[in-house]
Amino acid sequence: MGGNEKYLSADERRAVIIDVVIKLAAERNPHGITTAAIAERMGLTQGALFRHFPNKAALLAAVMTWTADALLARLDAAIGDLSSPVAALRAMFLTHADFVAEHPGVPRLLFGELQQIENTAAKEVVKALLGRYRDRLHCLIEAGKALGEIDDTLDTVSAAILFTGTLQGLVVQSLLSGDGQQIRGDAARVFALYHRAIGRRS
Repeated sequence: MGGNEKYLSADERRAVIIDVVIKLAAERNPHGITTAAIAERMGLTQGALFRHFPNKAALLAAVMTWTADALLARLDAAIGDLSSPVAALRAMFLTHADFVAEHPGVPRLLFGELQQIENTAAKEVVKALLGRYRDRLHCLIEAGKALGEIDDTLDTVSAAILFTGTLQGLVVQSLLSGDGQQIRGDAARVFALYHRAIGRRS
């Protein structure tokens, strides 16, 4: 590290550490990211790293918390004051795709945590994120049904599952292709099909 980074506050330093973990996860197997590797990337000692996070589990929980807060804030900003629930769903879908393209290490870390058998602190954060995400989807889908934009016989829970499952499929394909930008090119076309599936029946 160099420049003014040595004068960062504790909160700023933690934010930099979180950013480094996400970037490392985009380059290598997340499970192989050691505190030594993080410290080396930052030009710190492991002791300096542990002054901000007592262990790797606490660091991963902080990364997931940042992810949840950043993603939901971006989604809420994208939805904004859109009066059309379908337009809001589209904005949510495309914004989520953009977030993944910008932070390819995030889904790698997230999928890794979900594979853990034990209930880690990071996994609990992910579960809470998914719950908050579902709540937003349910509200938008129900609003769309009330306004006649979405088929009023639609199963809201299933429609929300399809939304998240479709996005997850795009994320997996993007990771497999090694092209972090692929999801951006696919998202609009795929949402158009989703819209046809949930749209109001004439």
